[in-house]
Amino acid sequence: MTEREQLMQGLSDAGCSKKACAVICSLFENGSYREMLHQMKKQRCELVDEMHESQRKIDRMDYLIRAQEKRMK
Repeated sequence: MTEREQLMQGLSDAGCSKKACAVICSLFENGSYREMLHQMKKQRCELVDEMHESQRKIDRMDYLIRAQEKRMK
């Protein structure tokens, strides 16, 4: 597997869109490493935002569960 293929697979495994993978790989191939890292960090921030949104949903579900458990006592 080439370095580009490994990068593409890793980005895909991390949840990056095909478009984001293509942009980052293109930057890699062109030697634009600073911009490539910038784009990778941008993707990471998006993943962290998704994680926080998921945590908010879990917290809300926990609240609803506790409220129903209290009603049943």
